[in-house]
Amino acid sequence: MTFKTNLSPASCPALSGFGVMTVRGPDAARFLQAQLMNDVAALAVGQWHWTGWLTPKGRVIALFALARLDDDRFLAVSPDMPADALREALQRFVFRSKLAIDAAPGWVAAAGPVCGTPAPDRFAGEAPGVLALDFGTHDAPRTLWLLPSGDPALAPADPVVDAAWLAHDLVLGLPRLPPSQREAWTPQMLSLGRLSAFSLKKGCYPGQEIVARTHYLGQSKRELVRILGEGLAVGQPVMAGERTAGTLACATADGREGLAVMAAGDAGEFTVGGRPCRPATLADGLARGG
Repeated sequence: MTFKTNLSPASCPALSGFGVMTVRGPDAARFLQAQLMNDVAALAVGQWHWTGWLTPKGRVIALFALARLDDDRFLAVSPDMPADALREALQRFVFRSKLAIDAAPGWVAAAGPVCGTPAPDRFAGEAPGVLALDFGTHDAPRTLWLLPSGDPALAPADPVVDAAWLAHDLVLGLPRLPPSQREAWTPQMLSLGRLSAFSLKKGCYPGQEIVARTHYLGQSKRELVRILGEGLAVGQPVMAGERTAGTLACATADGREGLAVMAAGDAGEFTVGGRPCRPATLADGLARGG
């Protein structure tokens, strides 16, 4: 596919904290299918979806976008876990598989002009050049650009752009998990079914038994709730009177918006840090693939 970016110089600020990792080799698809919570076998070349890596107890270590570049080449874009850390953790399970996992320092994730893609879950462009992924919705379009580190369209990271991107993620119900929140929540607690980020039909993977049991026995009693308030910070309890109703898993830098894991269907008046806060609606439209 011919793909001309027509990007102006310095038009794409790098996104702080985003890591890019490649997995390639004859056993790459099989390895990822065995390790990740979404159905890699169902991912077509040119397609991407949300997925994640879980502990054996079904807790989310990392959530990321996975794109299939070719039959045996994949690209993972992690908003919160550094590529080197994710690579090192996954490498321990490679054993004799014929594949290579590499951090991709030559590729930079950036925000930039909205770019049309063949479909929301299809990226535009071809590796090792420029790639564009649809990270937005019909009502609020947004494109994640993956650019070579020397591309003239790249600009330095901008705190204002970083803050706006994070705020948009939270509105869409994409949890941005800092280190303190890794291995704290199951996919259902983070409402990752909204993003089609895990599969109930594929075979075994770490934490699969917990995920399936929670779904089929209806045991998920907590869900992700968007919270608006003042002074919100990660790890703070959301209180309903004297009762702890939930915990903030992530929050914007200005402390005005966050995502909390709360009891499903909980209603009433809430506070965080002694200040009143209120639940708000999560926007749909960020699910990709399945």
